[in-house]
Amino acid sequence: RADPPKRVVFHEITKEAVEEAFSHPREIDMQLVNAQQARRILDRLVGYQISPLLWRRVQRGLSAGRVQSVSLKMVVDREREILAFVPVESWSIDAQLRKGGTKTEFSAALHSVKGERKRIDIPTEQEARQSELEGAAYQVAEVRKRDVRQRPAAPFTTSTMQQEAGRKLRFTAQRTMSTAQQLYEGLDVGSGGPVGLITYMRTDSTQVAGSAIAEVREYISSRYGKDHVPDKPRFYSKRSKGAQEAHEAVRPTSIKRDPSSLKDYLSREQLNLYTLIWSRMLASQMADARTEATTIDIDAKSEKSTNIYNFRATGSVLIFPGFRTLYLESQDDNDNDDNQKTLPKLDSQDILKCMDLNANQHFTQPPPRFTEATLIKAMEEKGIGRPSTYAPTIGTILDRNYVEREQTRLFPTILGTTVADLLKEYFIEIMDPDFTARMEEELDEVSTGDREWVPMLHEFYGPFEQALDTAQEKMPRIKLEEETNEVCETCESPMVIKTGRFGRFMACTGFPDCR
Repeated sequence: RADPPKRVVFHEITKEAVEEAFSHPREIDMQLVNAQQARRILDRLVGYQISPLLWRRVQRGLSAGRVQSVSLKMVVDREREILAFVPVESWSIDAQLRKGGTKTEFSAALHSVKGERKRIDIPTEQEARQSELEGAAYQVAEVRKRDVRQRPAAPFTTSTMQQEAGRKLRFTAQRTMSTAQQLYEGLDVGSGGPVGLITYMRTDSTQVAGSAIAEVREYISSRYGKDHVPDKPRFYSKRSKGAQEAHEAVRPTSIKRDPSSLKDYLSREQLNLYTLIWSRMLASQMADARTEATTIDIDAKSEKSTNIYNFRATGSVLIFPGFRTLYLESQDDNDNDDNQKTLPKLDSQDILKCMDLNANQHFTQPPPRFTEATLIKAMEEKGIGRPSTYAPTIGTILDRNYVEREQTRLFPTILGTTVADLLKEYFIEIMDPDFTARMEEELDEVSTGDREWVPMLHEFYGPFEQALDTAQEKMPRIKLEEETNEVCETCESPMVIKTGRFGRFMACTGFPDCR
């Protein structure tokens, strides 16, 4: 294992299985050894040669890395997208409607002119206010209903566990991995000594052992009823770039250890994370949730126009909760459309009364700043890094003061932006996410024996050495100082904000004469 535990904990392995394993040892797979050697050498070539250059050109205590620097660039690029974003104004018209003889009101939005497929675009307030809909008559044109099935999410990988713990528990990636390590290494949960509560937590696989699936299905049937168990076991495949699937998904070692039975033995953090892992695993083998999605098209005809305008209202009703009885995956940036409104019962040709007609202003929104969860998701999608590197990578760019965390959002600092810009100018390939992803693919090819590791390193080092020589010759010295309105109380020289190894601090421009 990559992380030997502080004490030996058997994960419910029988004595016979252990004896069988030790009596049939396999040979060391040198292809995997070579891939690991190549990975470590690549990381050291980049880190050990670029970092000292940053010390000399910017300030002491900085670092660069094959994965770290690309992640920093992603945060900096996102910040620039946000700063360059120009919002575009638009307007919508919403009608508050009610069926005659009822008191239930619902909202419908202007969608199109009847007979035209193109949706109505209202760019200005003047056009919205000059609507031809004043005094229009409203009538239900069509009611469409359809059953929608929602499948449960797969059991956790390292990445999805870090993302979901960030959304639901507000854990940082490092806090998630530290707590998961404790659950994996084993804890005292009553008689019988310490027990490992979860499987290995550094994995990109969603595969689960057949014995575990059988245990989960039996547990669901006994606790929630047979209608919550699908006809066949669910199997999930991982489609992320560069997934190796060398381990199982992150799951409880036994689903029978429900969180309520462990609350007296685990800390609050341990129990919260274990509950998340346990619930996700259990829900992954439960039946689909079923909802009835309803779309109502409404005709609005005004004496002021020959056009018939189409309004549309949508809503949904939960018919069978299935896995949602237990668990529902969170979404990034509140991008969750599960909570659609419930609509009253309506039939075609029903006459509706318009209670109010509103013009509402909207603006397009810039892309959101990364959270740790969304940055990990982006790194995984681009094939940058491995499950074991996500948390330390984000921890490093925070520790180096390249990035600051405000609430849950990541902001690049002046130092981080400066370092990213210098590296992007002089080390184009190193800072290219696609190049970094290709390196991961080539390392995978080494591990399968499809590529020789020494020639691969030669191919990398030639262009890298040239870029390094150019940077040593041409990279300018950067003086990182932010001006302030403060003056030194000793010599009255202007004060500036500098960044050191322990963060930002106020300094006198008269240094070293004035200390």
